[in-house]
Amino acid sequence: RSVLEAFIELYERGLIYKGNRLVNWCPLSKSAISDEEVIHREKKGKLWYFSYPIKESEDFLIVATTRPETMLGDTAVAVNPKDDRYKKFIGKTVILPLVGREIPVIEDDFVDPDFGTGCVKVTPAHDPNDFEIAQRSGLEMMDIFTPEAYLNDNVPKDYRGLNRSQARKRVLSSLKALGLVGEVKDHPHAVPHCYRCNEVVEPRLSLQWFVRMKPLAKPALQASMDGTITFTPSHWQKVYERWMEDIRDWCISRQLWWGHQLPVWYCDECDETIVAREDPTNCSSCGSSKLTRDPDVLDTWFSSW
Repeated sequence: RSVLEAFIELYERGLIYKGNRLVNWCPLSKSAISDEEVIHREKKGKLWYFSYPIKESEDFLIVATTRPETMLGDTAVAVNPKDDRYKKFIGKTVILPLVGREIPVIEDDFVDPDFGTGCVKVTPAHDPNDFEIAQRSGLEMMDIFTPEAYLNDNVPKDYRGLNRSQARKRVLSSLKALGLVGEVKDHPHAVPHCYRCNEVVEPRLSLQWFVRMKPLAKPALQASMDGTITFTPSHWQKVYERWMEDIRDWCISRQLWWGHQLPVWYCDECDETIVAREDPTNCSSCGSSKLTRDPDVLDTWFSSW
């Protein structure tokens, strides 16, 4: 019960919430997994260059990517605001090839002018950096994969039901037929794998439970900065403080039944969320007895903590 008490206490303090955010998703186990359960393996890959046409113009923007299949979920193209090559395109619109959707050209300081062409495709639902760009810019989040990592109904019919490997081949073939594929370079890069099953992990937008870490990290950071705690060797102090400053919200829900089931119920009548110490028999809002318990369980690290 102490684990569930900890969950309830943090929830009542407003430090636990349910939200649609990017997680490490294992398509084989169909569950969110932690950063510690992701193994990054160096793979021989390619860097493909595509042309995206500017709306009502003869101009193109050329983007580079290691994952061509995700372009079906692009919701923007981003450039660095200090990059003189692209300043005139900021605020314009490109037509997303194969999809026909109009997406904006935006500016973001994160974009590295020296990587690829200095112009990047933004797929917020399937890339951690793109997700952060979208948060800053208010971009649409478009999930294009099923839980098993097959393309879903958010992509054109010709690509639905394909797995990631099949989708990559068909997207490349389609873009080549349109004359939109340019340079292709060898590009070794780290590919995330699930440490349990060796499946390639998909960064995926998913409705999960999270702990707000900034408020919890604040006193831990202050304790280092004011000398309450010290480190030996001393250089670890900066490492620790940087970790506390850059900490992100912690995904604590899992879809594998390896932990404590969440003490959360939903009312089938009024959609009320009930977090309770004892199993409820009636909705606290409308009184209905039609309650469904959240099927997720807690991350084992949360349970051990």
